[in-house]
Amino acid sequence: MSTSQTVAQHLPYLRRYARALSGSQASGDAYVAATLEALIQDPKVLDSTASTRIALYRLFTKIWNSVALNSKPGTPESNQPVEKHLAQIAPMPRQAFLLVALEGLSEDDAAKVLDIDVPKLRELVEDSGRELAAEIATDVLIIEDETFIALDLEGLVEGLGHKVLGVARTHKEAIALAKVKRPGIILADIQLADGSSGLDAVNEMLRSFEVPVIFITAYPERFLTGERPEPAFLIAKPFQPATVSAVLSQALFFERNAKRRERKAS
Repeated sequence: MSTSQTVAQHLPYLRRYARALSGSQASGDAYVAATLEALIQDPKVLDSTASTRIALYRLFTKIWNSVALNSKPGTPESNQPVEKHLAQIAPMPRQAFLLVALEGLSEDDAAKVLDIDVPKLRELVEDSGRELAAEIATDVLIIEDETFIALDLEGLVEGLGHKVLGVARTHKEAIALAKVKRPGIILADIQLADGSSGLDAVNEMLRSFEVPVIFITAYPERFLTGERPEPAFLIAKPFQPATVSAVLSQALFFERNAKRRERKAS
């Protein structure tokens, strides 16, 4: 397999990580593009480790952190999409948490990505866990047609301190539940029992109100194509509870920060 083919197979996951970190498809993709440009300029960066994925994530992290350190939080220096999202860049504890919980890296590999030792990584993950636990609880709408998965999600969401508004198995049920009370966040499967689409149901809701959405699907590669719009938060089935917890907290974090910026601007 050529170097370009090897790199290509890891790109969907690097893009997922970049979007979870920035809360934006445009911003995340811009940083991934910068990573690829740096790789083209210096292909030897892949020779520094036996794992192409770890090398890519290391290079991405160096670019990400160098830009963040040179920008003032909340004061973008230009009107470019990447600059607009600099205020949202997650601190190092969130990077550590996402690398382990969302990307499924071992502690050793996550430490290599961040250029730290394992004890420091564990400290960062613990710091992030405490911060994420302090997030404001919200109302959650679950759109999922598989009973056991829906029960797992419901138990997980309630265990994190949130309230489940209801579980919808179809497009029609989802719209009806959202009309009773607006959710603070939505967890949605894409292919539903009656052949309807969770994606269509969510898009219909978003025409009436804004809410962060996490899509859960057995076929994430179908939605990581580079075509717009893409889901900003995407989890693959079968999922780990820690993954749902990490992405749920990240989605609420970015939604909360966006509201704070809106209040300051008004």
